[in-house]
Amino acid sequence: MLKLVGQSEHDVPNHGVTSEEALKSESSRALFHSDKIKYERALALQKLSRDPDSVILQLKYHFVWNVSKRMPVFAPANDFIGYVHDTFLGCSEAGGGFVHLLYLAPDHVHLHVESDGERSVEDIVSDIKQASANAILKELAVVKDKLGENMDLWDEAYFVETVG
Repeated sequence: MLKLVGQSEHDVPNHGVTSEEALKSESSRALFHSDKIKYERALALQKLSRDPDSVILQLKYHFVWNVSKRMPVFAPANDFIGYVHDTFLGCSEAGGGFVHLLYLAPDHVHLHVESDGERSVEDIVSDIKQASANAILKELAVVKDKLGENMDLWDEAYFVETVG
């Protein structure tokens, strides 16, 4: 059973709150207690109490990460786009959802990833990076040659934002 937990309006101290902040707080309170929000909360609670399996969670992410040392190993990008696109699509299971290549630059990639929310972002990134690097380095000898012998394909850092 879900319950809303938090301080009541009467328990919140009003220490040094400006009139602008008070107005925003009142506006937020009015929105939270609006009929539309009350209806949506009640509907969600009813659906959850009837059939918890009917609750679907879908998270969408935009990921960006670089090739190690920003080396332009995918230059020209048109020569690699087909294989790299298919490789990331094949990483969908490793990512726990759907993985789609949005943009391939010579030294970085942009991905759209949809997940069911069962796995952390760190786990998703780690698994996609590992699976894609293994496949790309195995099939594309030219990329492996450009990187050198003991260098990983992907840099450790990444950018992520939620979308949709």
